[in-house]
Amino acid sequence: MSSTVAPPDTVTFCADLVRSHDFPRYAATLFAPAAERRALLALYAFNVEIVRVRDQVSQPLPGEIRFQWWTDLFSGLVHGSAEGNPVAAELLRAIRDFDLPVEPLSLLVDEHQFDLYNDPMPTMTALEGYLDATSSALFALAARIMGEASDTAEHLSRHAGLAQGIAQVMANLPRDASHRQLFLPQQYLTSHGCAMEDVFAGKATPNLHAVLDQLIGEARQHLTTASSLLAQVPRSARAAFLPLSQARADLDRLSRPGRNPFVAQPGSRLRTLWTLWRASRSREFTK
Repeated sequence: MSSTVAPPDTVTFCADLVRSHDFPRYAATLFAPAAERRALLALYAFNVEIVRVRDQVSQPLPGEIRFQWWTDLFSGLVHGSAEGNPVAAELLRAIRDFDLPVEPLSLLVDEHQFDLYNDPMPTMTALEGYLDATSSALFALAARIMGEASDTAEHLSRHAGLAQGIAQVMANLPRDASHRQLFLPQQYLTSHGCAMEDVFAGKATPNLHAVLDQLIGEARQHLTTASSLLAQVPRSARAAFLPLSQARADLDRLSRPGRNPFVAQPGSRLRTLWTLWRASRSREFTK
């Protein structure tokens, strides 16, 4: 007697994927209404799939092939196989239900091709361009899902993404350095006399701390701008920006005196939930 395997619950699959690999964004979705939460989870699951590619391949070519599949999906060239991919199925539903533009999704995939190679990030301008197309794009798409697609929301999303993205670059330094990948701008390393080989060797030199201090300062400026713009978007859309509160907590943790930047310090899930819940009740998100 033959048996058939039931198709996976696509909603649960996306929720589990985000909860396992991007808990702060998963926790932020808990503050959104059900329909919007489903679309946010699809968006964030897609991001997880793209970000994880570099850890799942040992050579660039297989990664390029995976990225091309998503590019083809957004170009309408992938049909039947998309239905068997729970993340793609949920994302296509979110695109349809919330009229999401596919161009930023396609650009996000293109930008993450940088991850597949060991080229250093040359300048701060290049890093900002990378984060604009990745972290900032996620905020802007999340805002659209929450019903806000204004110029103000785009401006807010840009600064929110830069603040969060810079914090993530610093948090990922232990892993990236061990893989001889460099997302810290080479321009800043040169200006502070910090050698790339020292970074790859895990040497927490005063020169490296000077680089990180400059990045933290820039991230805080973006965070301040984003916070000032938050009051200009409707309260109903502010849930899209709750991850900002986690970025603020991360920057506080990353800037502690005496911290070794090569020792990973993942935050606890309980603390993340507490940070987001407290932010959701604050004047910044409710006034």
